[in-house]
Amino acid sequence: MLPILKQKNHLFFGLNWISKIISDKLIVIIGGGASGFFAAIHAAANYPEAKITILEKTGKLLSKVRVSGGGRCNVTHHCFENSELIKNYPRGEKELRQVFAQFSVTDTIAWFAKRGVKLKTEADGRMFPESNSSETIIHCFMEEGRRHNIAIHLNEEVTSITRDQEKLIVKTGKQSYAADAVICAIGGHHQARNYEFLKSCGHRIDELIPSLFTLNLPQSNIKELMGLSVKNGTVKVKGTKHQYTGPVLITHWGLSGPAVLKLSAFAAMDFFKLNYRAGISVNWAGTHNEEDVKEEIQRHRTSKALIVNTPLFDIPKRLWEYLVIKADLPAGKPWTELGKKQEHKLIQILIQDEYDMQGKTTFKEEFVTAGGINLKDLNFKTMESKIVPGLFFCGEVLNIDGITGGFNFQNAWSTAFIAAKLGAVK
Repeated sequence: MLPILKQKNHLFFGLNWISKIISDKLIVIIGGGASGFFAAIHAAANYPEAKITILEKTGKLLSKVRVSGGGRCNVTHHCFENSELIKNYPRGEKELRQVFAQFSVTDTIAWFAKRGVKLKTEADGRMFPESNSSETIIHCFMEEGRRHNIAIHLNEEVTSITRDQEKLIVKTGKQSYAADAVICAIGGHHQARNYEFLKSCGHRIDELIPSLFTLNLPQSNIKELMGLSVKNGTVKVKGTKHQYTGPVLITHWGLSGPAVLKLSAFAAMDFFKLNYRAGISVNWAGTHNEEDVKEEIQRHRTSKALIVNTPLFDIPKRLWEYLVIKADLPAGKPWTELGKKQEHKLIQILIQDEYDMQGKTTFKEEFVTAGGINLKDLNFKTMESKIVPGLFFCGEVLNIDGITGGFNFQNAWSTAFIAAKLGAVK
């Protein structure tokens, strides 16, 4: 359905009127990160006669793009079915269904390819530029910014948004802007003060809590094995339904790796309520249960080899030695001398190895925040505020977050694409 746009006492119908109304008008983008820059590029393409201005409170642009994926930029994920894609978002799954229907993973790949940036898919589904450098993405965005004459103001933090008749007045520490439309893309923050100007507009801010973090195990000597990993472990939060299977990495803090980071995202609220103190259970055999492990042990019953020298389920040798010792098995015991009680204890250590989590550590610089703008305050067909007409949102400022693997960037691209239409699609 074509929009009905108001200007003073007149009504205008259809897309052709949008560029005329917006002619010589100002569109302000708050935030020079991934979603903000992508929104600015699309707003400039949609409204070529408008002035597009990015206001970035820091002195840097596209900071998270630069550090993502170890400096390679995990642009998106090789998941083309939207019904499957949305399952990777602990918060926002329902709303993203209609978002991805407008701009999907396929659209992301095509958009970058059209600008000479080809993406490659790795074994785990993550997609990176073929150059293996985030600078390729940054260069692409900067070139688009120059091509569209997008104005960029660094070190300019927004302090308030108010309405003055038909304009939105965006105040910063330096000046004020009379904007015809504003797209807010300030990203995720752990401090509530960063959202005060939005709260003053009447928006509800959901509890700001970390997502994607490692589990600190200060009392466990497993940290001495830092650097070791298993390809397929299952990590659980005791007392909850949360568990995740995948690669598990031992660090000098405790446990990390894809399985742990994904678990931290889905269990973020429970971890917060538990003050990041919880019982953690690890199945080092992945998805194998007690019977599976028992059967595997039976295959070695006639072997005279030492148990400590015979790792099962592709567990690294040093980790296997650690688990055997934890099961109170003597280093010189062969499989032929493994007693029933010892067998039971070894099985329990393999499938239900328990640890006490005491604290968390943010995953490098790729922090993600759960919480932000309450999703009920938005129209997800347009990303427009229901509280402040003409104010649009995109990216992590919303209470939407995905697990590691390119999902947060896909949310950024898709919501930015829709927001940049400025309500042209109802």
